[in-house]
Amino acid sequence: SGAGKSTLLDLISGLQIPSEGNFKLNDKLFSPFSSETFPKQIGYVPQAITIFDETLAFNISLEKKPNLKKLENAIEKSNLSKFVKSLTCGIETVLGEGERGLSGGQKQRIGIARALYNECRLLILDEATNALDIKTENNILQTLNKLKGDLTILTVTHKTNQNQFFDRLFEISNGSLVEKNK
Repeated sequence: SGAGKSTLLDLISGLQIPSEGNFKLNDKLFSPFSSETFPKQIGYVPQAITIFDETLAFNISLEKKPNLKKLENAIEKSNLSKFVKSLTCGIETVLGEGERGLSGGQKQRIGIARALYNECRLLILDEATNALDIKTENNILQTLNKLKGDLTILTVTHKTNQNQFFDRLFEISNGSLVEKNK
């Protein structure tokens, strides 16, 4: 806690401008803040997912008229298909403000689908499984594991039981990012 993990994700995603230092991409100076294309390639899943008093389709796409192919793809990749089939009106089901009736796992999957809707190449997760029970957490991690190879996944977590799901592990120590052995 307090080491700067969420701040680092905010910097990488372009949500926060750095007060000092530089970004490098392939050993070249790079600014995610002046790039028009870089932010469009990032999907961000925060610790808490906001659910709007709107349809599931809107809650994933954040558009009144979503692209159905992109929506279907995001639902499939986030492992929401079974949930969608269980809804009376499918993707047109109004979820309601305050997440009425949604489990923690369903909210997280909606957040993941939202991040995947625009076909991101970098998926950033900030403590995405923090508030979930062990079974739901493992289901979410299995879902993310299936996405490996399709996109880069960068996640921040306090949980050391998730190590088998990651290719590389880093720790923030004394303001530096240090690679850890698995």
